[in-house]
Amino acid sequence: MTDAATTVPAARVDGLTVRYGRTLALDAVSLDVPTGSVFALLGRNGSGKSSLVRCLLGQQKPEAGRLELLGCEPWGERTKLMERVGVVPEEPDAPREMTPRQLGAFCARIYQSWDAPGYAARLSRFGVPPATAFGRLSKGQKGLTQLSLALASSPELLLLDDPTLGLDPVARHAFFDEIVTELADRGTTVILTTHDLAGVERIADSVGILKDGRLLLCEEVESLKARFRTVRYRSEVTEGRTEFGNELDEMEPLRAKVRGWGIEAVVTGFTDARFERFSAKDGITEAEASPLSLEEVFLAVAGEEKGAAR
Repeated sequence: MTDAATTVPAARVDGLTVRYGRTLALDAVSLDVPTGSVFALLGRNGSGKSSLVRCLLGQQKPEAGRLELLGCEPWGERTKLMERVGVVPEEPDAPREMTPRQLGAFCARIYQSWDAPGYAARLSRFGVPPATAFGRLSKGQKGLTQLSLALASSPELLLLDDPTLGLDPVARHAFFDEIVTELADRGTTVILTTHDLAGVERIADSVGILKDGRLLLCEEVESLKARFRTVRYRSEVTEGRTEFGNELDEMEPLRAKVRGWGIEAVVTGFTDARFERFSAKDGITEAEASPLSLEEVFLAVAGEEKGAAR
């Protein structure tokens, strides 16, 4: 989303492995997040996202592998690191009796770079009543309060753990709009896990997809969407069969189905040149290719039954 992204990683994960007893939650996961970019970590429940987030925040020590966040080792340098990282958890968490105004005053004593005017302005823009106890706020208001608190510390990196879960459409839109504004103003690096694929598609530079603790892919969104296509066609070669042939091999089919009208396939190696060669093959007729949304790519890659990782 932002041109500020560089090749210098704000986060580096190398061979990260996490176990819970006999359960392998993360299996030698490696990835880099460039400074100034937005990285979305996707996966079904149980894919290992929460384990990776806990390791990044220094809340959990991995069994194996190395981690760096803003050049620090999270497990050993967590206190120093948290001064530079803003966090919005999946479940908004603050003392129920404290108001947003009181929460801001409390945090102002902790962070040297606290932006009190910016915090008050965000609460007003989000329509969060500053004098209402946190426990009496709606789910959306709590989430937007947490985002306001995280951004008011002027973080170098913002870590969002499924922050829009349970928010209504208006609150979700406001949440992502604020992230876009923050990126434009300061070039803050953002790492987020989310189930809101439509929302994240418009802000993410790159995505990683976890399944059963393994990183299935990690690449820029535009590159990912360029090489994934749904291809539909008729084929004399497969007429009357229940399986498709090898005519799609050059475009690297992920899956295909023979339907009554023809064949529908998701391919992962699409290029215009490859599609032209495919369309020109003997027996191939009515070939067409259509792009996939990020949600459709995710479903194609990780849509089967989830594993047991947490």
